[in-house]
Amino acid sequence: MIHSAVHAARPDINAVAHSHSIHGRAFATLGRNLDITTQDSCAFYNDIALYDNFGGIVLGPEEGITISKALGQKKAAILANHGLLTCGTTIESCVFWFTSLEKCCRAQLMADAAAAGRGGETVKVSDEEAEFTYRTVGTENAVCRKGGFNSAPRGGGSTQQHRSYAEIRKENDRLEKYYDAVIPLDDAEREEFWGALKRELPNSFRFCGSKGHALAVKRLLEKRYTPEIVKIERFDGQPVNAPQPVPWYPDELAYFMNTPKQVIRKFPPFAAFQKFLVSETSVGNISRQEVVSMIPPLLMDVSPGMTVLDLCAAPGSKAAQLLEMVHVGEEARMRKFMESFGEAGPQPAVEEDVDLAVDAGDDGRATGLLIANDADYKRSHMLVHQLKRLSSPNLIVTNHDATLYPAIRLPRDPQQPDKGQYLRFDRILADVPCSGDGTLRKNINLWKDWLPGNALGLHLTQTRILVRALQMLKVGGRVVYSTCSMNPVENEAVIVSAIERCGGPDKIEIIDCKDRLPQLKRRPGLHQWQIMDKTGRIWSSWEEVQQHALTNDGHIPGKVLDTMFARPDTNECSGLPLDRCMRVYAHQQDTGGFFITVLEKKDDFKAKPEVSSKLRTSEDVTVANSSKQEDTETQIQIEEEKAALGEPTDVLPHIGAKRTLDEEEAETKPDTKKQRTESPPSEKVEANLEAAPEPQHGAPDPKEEEVKPETESKNNAQPDRRVKAPDGNYEEPFKYLPPDHPVIQSIQSFYKVSPRFPSDRFMVRNAMGEPAKAVYYTSALLRDILVENEGRGVKFVHGGVKMFMKQEAPSAEVCRWRIQSEGMPIIGGYVGPERVIHLTNKETFRTLLKEMFPKFIDEDWRKLNEIGERAREIGMGCCLLSIEPDGSDPDFSEHMVLPLWKSFHSLNLMLPKEDRSAMLLRVFNDTSPVINQTLKNTAKKEAEATDPETKEEIMEDVAAVEDADAQNGAVDPEAKEVVTEETEKADASIEANGAPDLKEAGAIGESEAGTGTAAT
Repeated sequence: MIHSAVHAARPDINAVAHSHSIHGRAFATLGRNLDITTQDSCAFYNDIALYDNFGGIVLGPEEGITISKALGQKKAAILANHGLLTCGTTIESCVFWFTSLEKCCRAQLMADAAAAGRGGETVKVSDEEAEFTYRTVGTENAVCRKGGFNSAPRGGGSTQQHRSYAEIRKENDRLEKYYDAVIPLDDAEREEFWGALKRELPNSFRFCGSKGHALAVKRLLEKRYTPEIVKIERFDGQPVNAPQPVPWYPDELAYFMNTPKQVIRKFPPFAAFQKFLVSETSVGNISRQEVVSMIPPLLMDVSPGMTVLDLCAAPGSKAAQLLEMVHVGEEARMRKFMESFGEAGPQPAVEEDVDLAVDAGDDGRATGLLIANDADYKRSHMLVHQLKRLSSPNLIVTNHDATLYPAIRLPRDPQQPDKGQYLRFDRILADVPCSGDGTLRKNINLWKDWLPGNALGLHLTQTRILVRALQMLKVGGRVVYSTCSMNPVENEAVIVSAIERCGGPDKIEIIDCKDRLPQLKRRPGLHQWQIMDKTGRIWSSWEEVQQHALTNDGHIPGKVLDTMFARPDTNECSGLPLDRCMRVYAHQQDTGGFFITVLEKKDDFKAKPEVSSKLRTSEDVTVANSSKQEDTETQIQIEEEKAALGEPTDVLPHIGAKRTLDEEEAETKPDTKKQRTESPPSEKVEANLEAAPEPQHGAPDPKEEEVKPETESKNNAQPDRRVKAPDGNYEEPFKYLPPDHPVIQSIQSFYKVSPRFPSDRFMVRNAMGEPAKAVYYTSALLRDILVENEGRGVKFVHGGVKMFMKQEAPSAEVCRWRIQSEGMPIIGGYVGPERVIHLTNKETFRTLLKEMFPKFIDEDWRKLNEIGERAREIGMGCCLLSIEPDGSDPDFSEHMVLPLWKSFHSLNLMLPKEDRSAMLLRVFNDTSPVINQTLKNTAKKEAEATDPETKEEIMEDVAAVEDADAQNGAVDPEAKEVVTEETEKADASIEANGAPDLKEAGAIGESEAGTGTAAT
């Protein structure tokens, strides 16, 4: 009766939940509505009814109708002496609200009892704060953005809340009022500004990898797909354009396209291009990235050999750009070094002019470092998934709060053995969490969800991140600060506040970048700006706020701070050249909005403490609250000191996330940072890194005496256990192998590895420190960091490249460790000629790509053309296929080195199926599926020997089995797969914990990774 009556009265909902739950039933006996005392209860602010007319068991329609009238348009009701009731546009949302309300009732019952026992009352949330929080956590759209429940309505039903982007009105009075007041534009340009924000954002993408490889993939777009696309003259009266290069991006390696989706779906040329785009994106040759997000890395001026930190790196597109810069020219340098020693090296697709004096300390191998960090554990694994495509031994992924990023210890200086060394960075990117209103074109929901309080709540956190970045910087190093927000509270105000805390313009300089990216249209930063508080009132200065407070009982508008305003003339930072900051607006080059500033550290400093606002937010703040604030600041100070010494820090509470999962990979997901509406408690992020002379990468630790006991015992700090972070996440330890380890010796002997290749950089990821399934390779600096910081609380998630994988071998003479494809560019040039096969014929390459496990018995070797005889003679096991085109075919011109496995009966290219398909499309324009003839023949024989009822089922399973084959490019159906009990347990653990694509990401330890098998 109740449900039907509510549905009849509320056609906008699809589900009603009602139950006599324990705490809801108890609370219903009080005859009162829910108090707004917690953040969770704010979700029901002015959105919950009290039905206080209990009429007994509901047996007739009258009682249901009365209850539905009491509910009204609210989402919940407390039924006196009865229970709880909630409704929602989906089953998921309805249940979510019910369980939330039940928990709120339980919390209030406990809080009321505790308060009564002390003769007091619970503290209520103010109406202003409750309304603000409700908009963040109390609407279905808000909770969907935070993953609270599945937002899709059941049965295909539509709802008023879940409207399509086309139905959302692109209007917001407060938003337009504020930016009309803040951004100095004339009437005509203001119309262009708002018009651009209301148009759909063009799609964009970037060619990745080394310059030569990126240019080779770009050539396919220009020569194969563009000529077909431009033949489409008109669609609905509008011209159809092919993807266009971004004019300011170096070498035109970035493109954008504003073709409507219906054109892409209708015309075959676009369908073919879309398949190419998806294929190359899946193997990491193309990154689908918003144009403006490509700007910050280009302004960092990263050179080979530099140490770089990306503090807020997820989802990883900017980090990928930085990693490419760390490896610029590496291929050419390595080849020239190897040639100088009489050793053949991997030839790059395009010869580059390189200076061998640049980053030449390791025979041409890159010696720089990128640390990509994210505060969210799962998103840090997403970083691994994104960046592993670049196969870099110079990459570390960490999982830390950026405001308290720990100091990274380096080996001690032999000249000063009593002083510790800590890593200082040449370049740091602080692409901080922000309100994201520069992404209005993609994140359409912001038009209705934008609130001025979103930016106000992030200002302190953004300042702390920037201050921490400047502390970890070398003198002469640079920090690039960026947001996808247009709000000066998150932009210029943060720059001024950070410089102010770091010693002023004598210590930190804003760099003028007007000569960089000359074709990029931009506006200078603002010198004066206004602030909109949560009520929508605009303030021009802190003095105006103070005057208001004096006439309103000392009340300051919520979240408004003095650091958010431009500084008065008496302040040393009043004359900062903020015009050197860069503002990019949507109407200038048909992009999103963005803010970028480049800062240079001129001298060491000790950061000043964070100064609280001079006036309390209300005069009735109690002494207890003041004491609590002081306790919080004391705790934060302790955590800062821990961070400075690289010790474990307690995770500080914060709400929201920088972005959703990798939105830049898919057109349907917005490339924006998620809104954050609350900042951590008032903190003073001040790591006590004193000024001191530095070696090449680090700085001495002035407080070494304080941490000496921990230093001496670092090798005993739980070395044989998984690293457990305070949040309960585990990571396998990093254990390096000695050069004389039997496995390393057998690998070097079998592959005839040149003695010039370093043998002291191989490591495994398991507690025993013995090679079980995989052997990784890292750079020397990365090795030093992982070894020196073991057991010190630094949360390393990933490091190194998987170089070797263990395989079943047909005999004792065959090395049981095959070279992984991602490690091939690193070690390929150092493998002896005894294990190399040279391929020059395009069709031979096609045969190896097209067919998995081709038969290689009797006279089959003749079918492999120029490599057949060499393949017949070479010993079994893993070998290298050196692809050396003669240059006559532009589609077949890139030199590559790929792993090949020879068994008794087959010769298999060791590549995942998606890599094979991408190469077939790129080189041969072939979209047909990869063939596994061995599997098909086996299935056919089994089907012929099976009764008719199961024959059809077996044949249908062949396609599904093929899809599972060769994920590592190494599984032969004739081989017996090795699956250990340890692997099965690890797989079950991963499934239970819900880790995101850990195996694919290559981020887990050895005990969690499966063992591949090869042909026998």
